[in-house]
Amino acid sequence: MSTDITRTERVEARIAPDVLAVVRRAAEIEGRSLSDFLVGAAQEAARRTIEQTQIIRLSMEEQQRFASLLLDPPALSPAMARAAKAHKKLITSAR
Repeated sequence: MSTDITRTERVEARIAPDVLAVVRRAAEIEGRSLSDFLVGAAQEAARRTIEQTQIIRLSMEEQQRFASLLLDPPALSPAMARAAKAHKKLITSAR
């Protein structure tokens, strides 16, 4: 973690003594302060959590079906065809 970042906020948390001992040991192993280790670990966990909500993972079968539907889409249902026509008319008349 970069040391040139200005830290302006403070976060407090209660932690069990046995958990603190493990975290403190991990920070020592990496040669980091407890605070720096906790901030880095929290930041990495936050990034992973955000990434998991932004990436759609598909099985091979799902990937193949998705690609197939993109390359050869099914015919529009009557309701969808009416909606597309209405949308086109709305967009064309707005110009």
